[in-house]
Amino acid sequence: MLRLPDHWVWDSWYVQDDDGRWHVFFLRASRALHDPERRHHRASIGHAVSTDLRSWTLLPDALVPADAPAWDDLATWTGCTLRGPDGRWHLYYTGVGRAEGGLVQRVGLAVSDDLTTWHRHGDGPVVEADPTWYELLDRDAWYEQAWRDPWVFADPDGDGWHMLVTARANRGPTGGRGVIGHATSPDLVTWTVRPPLSAPAGFGHLEVPQVAVVDSRPILLFCTNAVADPRLRDHRIWVADAPSVRGPWDVAAARPVPHPHLYAPRLVPDGDRGWALIGFLDRVDGAFVGELTDPVPFRLPEADPSPAGTAATGR
Repeated sequence: MLRLPDHWVWDSWYVQDDDGRWHVFFLRASRALHDPERRHHRASIGHAVSTDLRSWTLLPDALVPADAPAWDDLATWTGCTLRGPDGRWHLYYTGVGRAEGGLVQRVGLAVSDDLTTWHRHGDGPVVEADPTWYELLDRDAWYEQAWRDPWVFADPDGDGWHMLVTARANRGPTGGRGVIGHATSPDLVTWTVRPPLSAPAGFGHLEVPQVAVVDSRPILLFCTNAVADPRLRDHRIWVADAPSVRGPWDVAAARPVPHPHLYAPRLVPDGDRGWALIGFLDRVDGAFVGELTDPVPFRLPEADPSPAGTAATGR
């Protein structure tokens, strides 16, 4: 478990270096804020390293908000880290700015040669929502412009790179427009926004998406605390299926992954133990915890004949 006495810790993501060590990047904000709901606009990206996913050594922060004025001068949020073909590490992250009150989310890029010292690529985001398919800021429809939590992976046939993002469609009932946004790139730098890889299915947003192949099945893992159907509000972590890791994802038939306190988990291979989830403890007995768990063994949930699949459609 990663707990910082002076900071709350929440969303996280993981990557292994050449020596097999695990690096975790995570959102952090000072407990001196007193109210954990204030943490989002004080967030920076922390960094720690481990050999076993359980005992962590804290390293210098990876990224902090940019100097103003900048598109990401308020807070830096959730992303992913991977190595490019050139050997350099790429950290994609969500940024929000003061000029828009933190209400407009975009995706930026930082690069590193050693996973420790990071430099922003350019002075602007690398990709942002395209109104052709996605909802822009409309306070009458939603409280923010969702374009965050990038998850980047190589095309399985070698055709460039894919990015999944938390996004919202620009049509449909406002409470259930959450979709998996999509962009592609030939080089990890130049990105083209594509249509979403899921249809609106009653979720307000699909947060912290990740794709993996588990038991030979491509799956999408996501979490949500905003659903249109009250029958689903006891479930916050979900798995959806697709023909391949490129989607499209059948979010309407998503299956819940039960856990009473976990949020924003990531799938990680836990040695001989198989797949595990690591996320943050959200609220326990009504109080926000803000620390990362040890790996939680993961088993792929089977299709559920109960109303959950159809309820997720909002019908």
